[in-house]
Amino acid sequence: MSLSTHVLDAATGRPAAGMAVRLESAAGEILAERHTDEDGRVEDLPAPSAGAHRLIFDTSGVSPFYPTVTIDFLVTDPDEHYHVPLLLSPYSFSTYRGS
Repeated sequence: MSLSTHVLDAATGRPAAGMAVRLESAAGEILAERHTDEDGRVEDLPAPSAGAHRLIFDTSGVSPFYPTVTIDFLVTDPDEHYHVPLLLSPYSFSTYRGS
């Protein structure tokens, strides 16, 4: 199993480089803290075990309304790759399960 994320600033159409991202267990244990690279990606997150987890993005530098965005997700098959992207604009955001 592996885990990655990608953040796109939808208002500018550019990657959100340098954004702090934290991976936590459902219980709030910090599993990793990273920053997005120049392409808005974090590809070296540790593989979480089966169960509920969350990614917390420090979006304060992009959004005047959302200081953070939290995405809760469920790992059902630890052998699969999980890609959890964030599309962010000043007053909205969306996510999906990527490949």
